[in-house]
Amino acid sequence: MRGIVKTFPGVRALDGVDLDVAAGEVHCLLGQNGAGKSTLIKVLAGAHRPDAGAITWDGDTVTFGSPHAADAAGIATIHQELDLVPGLSVAENVVLGHEPARLGFTRPRDAEKIARRLLTRLGHPEIPPRRELGDLSAAGQQIVSMARALARDARLIVMDEPSAVLDPEEVRNLFRVIRELTADGVAVVYISHRLEEIREIGDRVTVLKDGRTVARNLPARTTPTADVIRLMTGRSLEYVFPPSTGEVGEVVLEVDGLGRGTEFSGVSFTVRAGEVVGLAGLVGSGRSEILETVYGARRADAGEIRVRGRALPRGSVPAAVRAGLGLCPEERKTQALLLDEPVMRNVSLPALRRFARGGFLGGEAELADAGVVTAQLDVRPADPRRPARTLSGGNQQKVVLARWLLHGCTVLLLDEPTRGVDVGARSEIYALVRRLAGEGVAVVLVSSEVPEVLGLADRVLVVREGRIVHAGPAAELDEHRVLDLVMEGADMTADGRPTAGAGS
Repeated sequence: MRGIVKTFPGVRALDGVDLDVAAGEVHCLLGQNGAGKSTLIKVLAGAHRPDAGAITWDGDTVTFGSPHAADAAGIATIHQELDLVPGLSVAENVVLGHEPARLGFTRPRDAEKIARRLLTRLGHPEIPPRRELGDLSAAGQQIVSMARALARDARLIVMDEPSAVLDPEEVRNLFRVIRELTADGVAVVYISHRLEEIREIGDRVTVLKDGRTVARNLPARTTPTADVIRLMTGRSLEYVFPPSTGEVGEVVLEVDGLGRGTEFSGVSFTVRAGEVVGLAGLVGSGRSEILETVYGARRADAGEIRVRGRALPRGSVPAAVRAGLGLCPEERKTQALLLDEPVMRNVSLPALRRFARGGFLGGEAELADAGVVTAQLDVRPADPRRPARTLSGGNQQKVVLARWLLHGCTVLLLDEPTRGVDVGARSEIYALVRRLAGEGVAVVLVSSEVPEVLGLADRVLVVREGRIVHAGPAAELDEHRVLDLVMEGADMTADGRPTAGAGS
């Protein structure tokens, strides 16, 4: 790809970008949120037509007028926002567009065989091919998206943040499959904000900044991380966690004996004002379900949730918000944002009564207040009237955080707050979490990245198979110890109850 230019109304997303990829290599594409990575990939995949520039494929200059044309040429793309059909089965999604047929009739059994073979290759033979895709977790759907790409028999596979929802074992399986593909001559373009992954799986690196190529073909394993960050951000950046003030107040949130079906049971913990409590565990361990139940998005079967001593009704989000709870959910696009509404409306959602005048919204106060909090988080582009759909993933995440910053919540529940967020924005989010805690907000954090949990949290709860198996100060744990607890369920008594202190 040479000199690729793509302009949208008011934004020049790509300004002469170059990228070249060789057969059998993993080429890593890096850049901050809004740098142009996803737009470049959509141009390559035929979803966008470039305004200028040229694409050469196998020595021939080509124009992919549609995703189907790119697919037919041998280019498969796993997008950050999955392009699957929730109402279809797993097998139907895997073969979508390439359905096995005989005499003009599709063959469901053949589709199920293909899906089963590919899911086994990806290390997930337990996913039923006949199961409806929408019933799977985010991680399960990501696995199906990978199987769909493998089913294309492609020569180039683009993976945009493929590991964002995967646990460490699933990432290892993913890397094993990537190495098998490249050994067979398949090229892989790999996009990730996790720089340690780039060093492990990548061969060469191209860096984008503000829609331009600022570095090409850097060696992935030997280029210093500090140099990569400087290229991405234009400045040196110490990738550290802000220190905790260590000052906590009274108990704000109490969770006592919380349970919900087979998802989790017997969950008890407290969070004090100014304290950050982290939940560590594998994908599917019950972490997200616990947060959503505390927030009222899921209805508990047992137990009680109290905020400042007052019990919350089960399964009521309005009651939780009135009590001062705010949630940044795992899936921002489907669970948090009104994508076609402007940024200011997404920010003001919990406080609409404050901005309504005569039953109507859209006044200057709403715009002004949304502009203040989005500016504090450096949301780009800096236009609160802009539809949320047009923002990059990292900036969309900032919009969700800005919502609760404006609302002034007492308890902030964060589920994977830095998923798909670049290193610069991560540092800003870390600083915001610490700032809010310093102002007395009680924070509960879920993250698949153990260093993030240990770096931000004052206290860590380890969740395994729906139970808290350990609780203690973050300073007394390290990554290896947490992974041991997560994988083996240590610190549990013979009857399956946490040892002393696990629910404190």
